[in-house]
Amino acid sequence: MAQNEWILDVLSDLNAFAVANGLTALAEQLDDTKLIAAAEIASMTDKARAPADGNRTRLGSDPEGFGKHQHA
Repeated sequence: MAQNEWILDVLSDLNAFAVANGLTALAEQLDDTKLIAAAEIASMTDKARAPADGNRTRLGSDPEGFGKHQHA
């Protein structure tokens, strides 16, 4: 989804700052984070397209109020 791709630009800017200021561990982490963000954005785009089974994709939490991810 193009509306979410702005985060990739922000991560690139943060990475450039980290590199320019000798924050190598942070720069490496930001590279990894950008890859994860790009993969998730691509996944969201794929889900927004027609699902394989022809049913409409439902976004949001399940009927019992639990989201896809649970946090400790």
